[in-house]
Amino acid sequence: MQYKIALAGNPNTGKTTLFNALTGSNQFVGNWPGVTVEKKEGTLIGHPDILIQDLPGIYSLSPYTLEEVVSRTYLVKERPDAILNIVDGTNLERNLYLTTQLMELGIPVIMAVNMLDVTRKNGDIIHTDILSSAMGCPVLEISARTGEGLKELVETAAKTAKHQTLSEPRHTFSGPVEHALAHIEEATQGLLPEHQTRWYVIKLFERDSNVQDSLKLSPGLLDHINSNIEAVENELDDDAESIITNERYQFVSQLISKCAVKKNRHQLTTSDKIDRIVTNRFLALPIFAVIMFLVYYVSVTTIGTDATDWVNDTLFGEIIVPGAGELMDSWGVADWLKGLVVDGIISGVGAVLGFVPQMVVLFIFLAFLEACGYMARIAFILDRAFRKFGLSGKSFIPMLIGSGCGVPGIMASRTIENQPDRRMTIMTTTFIPCSAKMPIIALIAGAYFHGEWWVAPSAYFVGIGAIIVSGIILKKTKMFAGDPAPFIMELPAYHMPTIGNIARSVWERSSSFIKKAGTVILLSTILVWFLSSFGYGDEGFGMVEDLNDSVLSAIGQKIAWIFAPLGWGDWKAAVAAFTGLIAKENLVGTFGILYGLAEASEEGEEFWGTFAQDFSVTSAYSFLVFNLLCAPCVAAMGAIRREMNSTKWWLGAIGYQCGFAYCIALCFYQFSEFISNGVFGVGTAAACVVTALILYLLFRPAPHNDTAVVELNPSPSK
Repeated sequence: MQYKIALAGNPNTGKTTLFNALTGSNQFVGNWPGVTVEKKEGTLIGHPDILIQDLPGIYSLSPYTLEEVVSRTYLVKERPDAILNIVDGTNLERNLYLTTQLMELGIPVIMAVNMLDVTRKNGDIIHTDILSSAMGCPVLEISARTGEGLKELVETAAKTAKHQTLSEPRHTFSGPVEHALAHIEEATQGLLPEHQTRWYVIKLFERDSNVQDSLKLSPGLLDHINSNIEAVENELDDDAESIITNERYQFVSQLISKCAVKKNRHQLTTSDKIDRIVTNRFLALPIFAVIMFLVYYVSVTTIGTDATDWVNDTLFGEIIVPGAGELMDSWGVADWLKGLVVDGIISGVGAVLGFVPQMVVLFIFLAFLEACGYMARIAFILDRAFRKFGLSGKSFIPMLIGSGCGVPGIMASRTIENQPDRRMTIMTTTFIPCSAKMPIIALIAGAYFHGEWWVAPSAYFVGIGAIIVSGIILKKTKMFAGDPAPFIMELPAYHMPTIGNIARSVWERSSSFIKKAGTVILLSTILVWFLSSFGYGDEGFGMVEDLNDSVLSAIGQKIAWIFAPLGWGDWKAAVAAFTGLIAKENLVGTFGILYGLAEASEEGEEFWGTFAQDFSVTSAYSFLVFNLLCAPCVAAMGAIRREMNSTKWWLGAIGYQCGFAYCIALCFYQFSEFISNGVFGVGTAAACVVTALILYLLFRPAPHNDTAVVELNPSPSK
């Protein structure tokens, strides 16, 4: 028999770290029934018959976002054998609110008070015996980061799940509320699911529409229930949901005063002191800009470049490509087969894999910033800035995730409950350079700018700028009008991430990139090689010596004129841009084939040197800008289609991305050429018209209402 334990808790409480520690490498990913929200599962270490299911982070069982709906539906409908509730020991008040609701579900609960290492360092004391007695469930102190207390937690969780030791909720509401709850329970006797009566009764008192619809109660019964609710609302002078919320917090506050002792209650914590600087109203954005500049500078220009140069020039250029060619010559294989393997597969895939070291360095930095707690602050910081441009700070979360891969970034937009904001976030998230675009950035930086320090960071800020400009323009249209969604986020205490957690994050991101190189990119490079090696000559269809006689050249020349105003009307660049729509890494792989990585290696020449001959500096950067901002890969476009749930909106999103990318690349190239060469032509005139239109859309008047930002656990600087 297999037992199921649901891991539930607020966001930023260390839930992912705990899940990784409890399951190790025994993890697998699927989707929740009926939705495409990612579901992470794993078997409990030492207990192969126990499955841990990592629920999306939630603040309560009153759902507003799709993630919260998924968590509540699973807990209420699927009813796991136990709930492992992870609680942040540095912020009990906010976390225990969810715990009071979990206790009412009629499912055994084990509470894991995390951040033991932080609370101990601060000199704080949590009396777990008092907390356990008051809540009615086992309570254990742990540190998911260091592993302290996990062995006891594993055994307690396994015992609770197998023996179904039901937790007994000890929390009660005020007299008038309990009186009304008793009346509702009596009126619905026999109509509510067994063992969940109290949770359903409370939800009926709160007038939860989802619960009312699921129970299908008669109109007469609902009127009777509503009369009891109105009596309490009149007596307590508040609405039912607010009454429940306030009384929960009153209970939690009284409990914390008994079980938690803060040593330096009136002194600033280390996190607060750091936040006074990094979240300062004036310093926050400059500090963020400097940090991201350093991240991309080190990843693409220094350490990452040295490693990538070795992989490209030495590993592939001097060892693998020549070695494969010599080996196939010794075997006497046919020329076409040698061309397929050496010129197609190895050259194409190798050109992409050569940039893996740069991505690994970037992923290490991003994993560290996420795990230490800084990126949570960035979402809060950017909320202040984004709201001025029509976006919520919640929009930054998908963009942050999208820096690894656009697909989960697009899916993360589900945390935004406001539909116009969610759609706008979906349309703009992929403007942030993802891992697949890193090889393109490194290619342009190395081939045209001699590895200049500013190229890679500028690509990141081009994405940020595109998001801001798009936010202003789209928010002034009827389809996206309205105030941004309010932003609520838990700010965890700063802490030093473990090497294991960083390594796991880097591996997950890097391995997905490598897997794509071995599947999608492999097939694409074979197709590109075939189309570039075969064509119609004097003797009919067959292999051609000159690329310009190939099928790919014929196709490319038909579409190259489209990009001529952007400065790169050569057919090779046009073809590469289109293959990038399959997978962005394909763009580099295509160039690896078209510009001959194998031939350059054999002749002892640097591969990218031959590539650089077909572009000027301005056209190269225009090419970079277009491919950073245009429609993402096929997988990401599919995610946009699923999230939009509308063909019209999907086509509109793809059309906007491609059109916006074209306009920005056009303006950059035409104005750069005009400034450097003084030539004013049709393209320059078109760029002037486009610029005037963008400026009009940016500065035309539109109603603007500020909505207060709601923030939890604020530090004194906020």
